[in-house]
Amino acid sequence: MGERVIVVSKQKASAYDASQIQVLEGLEPVRKRPGMYIGSTGYDGVHHLIKEIADNCIDEAIAGHATFVDIKLLADGGVTITDDGRGIPVDIHPKTGRSTLETVLTILHAGGKFGGGGYKVSSGLHGVGSSVVNALSTRFIAEVVHDGYLYRLEFHRGVPQGDLQKVGKTDRPRGTSITFYADAEIFKETVVFDYKWVLEYLRHQCYLTKGVRATLSDERTGDRYAFYFEGGIQSYVRHLNHGKEPVGDDIFYIERQVDDSMVEIALQYTESYVETIKTFANNVVNPDGGTHLTGFRAALTRVINDYARKNSLLKEKEENLSGEDCREGLTAVILVKLPDPQFEGQTKNKLGNPEVRGYVEQVMNEWLAYYLEENPAVAKKIVGKAILSARARAAARAARDNVIRKGALDSTSLPGKLADCSSKDPKESELYIVEGDSAGGSAKSGRDSKTQAILPLRGKVLNVERARLDKMFANNEIKNLITAIGVGFGEQFDIAKLRYHRIVIMTDADVDGSHISTLLLTFFFRHMRDVIEGGHLFMAQPPLYAITTGKTKHYAYTDEDKERILDEIAQKKADKAKNLAEATGVDVESEAINEDQQRAKQLGASIQRYKGLGEMDADQLWETTMNPENRVLVRVRVEDGEKADAIFNKLMGTEVDLRKNFIQARAKFANTEDLDI
Repeated sequence: MGERVIVVSKQKASAYDASQIQVLEGLEPVRKRPGMYIGSTGYDGVHHLIKEIADNCIDEAIAGHATFVDIKLLADGGVTITDDGRGIPVDIHPKTGRSTLETVLTILHAGGKFGGGGYKVSSGLHGVGSSVVNALSTRFIAEVVHDGYLYRLEFHRGVPQGDLQKVGKTDRPRGTSITFYADAEIFKETVVFDYKWVLEYLRHQCYLTKGVRATLSDERTGDRYAFYFEGGIQSYVRHLNHGKEPVGDDIFYIERQVDDSMVEIALQYTESYVETIKTFANNVVNPDGGTHLTGFRAALTRVINDYARKNSLLKEKEENLSGEDCREGLTAVILVKLPDPQFEGQTKNKLGNPEVRGYVEQVMNEWLAYYLEENPAVAKKIVGKAILSARARAAARAARDNVIRKGALDSTSLPGKLADCSSKDPKESELYIVEGDSAGGSAKSGRDSKTQAILPLRGKVLNVERARLDKMFANNEIKNLITAIGVGFGEQFDIAKLRYHRIVIMTDADVDGSHISTLLLTFFFRHMRDVIEGGHLFMAQPPLYAITTGKTKHYAYTDEDKERILDEIAQKKADKAKNLAEATGVDVESEAINEDQQRAKQLGASIQRYKGLGEMDADQLWETTMNPENRVLVRVRVEDGEKADAIFNKLMGTEVDLRKNFIQARAKFANTEDLDI
């Protein structure tokens, strides 16, 4: 029984007959083509197994049948996921003649989410999750409690090891417990579950399912964590706004049913200039938005403009506020629950149900308008912020148009300080963003002029975390960056126009250099995120030390590198002394060697600590930091957008206390040599 997949094998034309046709039944297709079901067999795929099982627990909670989810990462490499829901049925299924538990776990597209009354709302659509996990596990154990009795069924690589067992009476609460071990034959990269990944997954599910308790324990380390958010997505908004200054203390929250769907929205404005909107459908994150986001944005803009007109906050001759203006500083979470979600693509990145737009607009039009009327002080601050944004945006447009007229943002008129490369092929071209004219001069002299362009920056770059667009366009360094990179800005941004497919931030290995790097990273994260996501942004790692012995020079990029190089020099000296003793028959007495400079001196070496790139001549800078054969480049990645947003807000935002606490907590790790004191 179950899904059948036909595989055609390539053979010689003369041998092509019925024997070349393979018929895969049951769970065989999953093991043959796992990527079709879980996306990959790497890190993401192995953790997707946890998500498939835990999502079923969450669906029970959404349906009102479960109150807790417990995940245990076992010492032997497995994982156990337990809930107190209704429990997978154990009675005989009329179609298969086997227990329903075995049916669900061995037949693809068997489940309670196809409109049979098992679930009104669920994150799963296809009924393949549990059976897929079973197929991709070396061992899979299902335990279910019904009417005070414990039932158990075990599988090896999807094959049942006997019939369903009625173990006996139990004091355990009702529900389902699944234990599984990822199959190393399938997941060749890793079968080790990451505690941090599971932690973040559970955290988000608890935000989206208010009132559910979740616990996570790791038997390997003893770590344990628990979640419970009575406020649900209100708590999520509060979490996202941590460290930001809110416009009003209250969070707007509404939950209303429209037809057969539920619309839940929480939002709060802050004094920041960053818009943060998270969209979900049936607890599935939709990073690309969809119809619920479209409806939300349309209604928000309409309601704020109506309030501004009604209360004469907008003058009659003034244009309506744009959507961007109305969303400046907004943090919002949109969660819709519907019986038949339609996603665009298998990844569920975007919701496609057309009716959902109307549902969200209806709820927002009525209840946000009511909230603004009931909270005039907050409403005036929101409108005032939007008006300031509109004026700043108009000033930015004027500034941008002005510099465009002057050719400052025209790629045909590049910044005067840019030493461009001769190649016009973006794929082989690199842009080095360099701290200061001194290092810029060395970089220009030492570079490969065919493929490497150099843009020196003067002083510290504008902190865009605390600057509106008009200030950004008034800043020469920001304008030079935008022009050199070539992708445009804001509404005109086009990643296809990127002039260099490798952009390298190259700053001094000291505190000032780190600060400049952070300012640049803030700019790219806030305004050119696609450059990062496309894998185009890198950090150069210049050496910290030059260690010279005779005519030989070694470069150390870390303190560990330095110690390793000194150890190698010491070993060579010891080997030389040993060889001399063996050749002459006279023992050479070794002397005690102290640390660092003294040690280097006794080894006949010298150590130079580089404080800045400007201390290197052109040849040294090329050899250590720019030569593709020797250099160390670290690609900038956004692994977790929420965490990245929080850290930029903490380090670069307006809240001084957050930054102070961050520095104090890490002061003990500081190297006094790096502080120039």
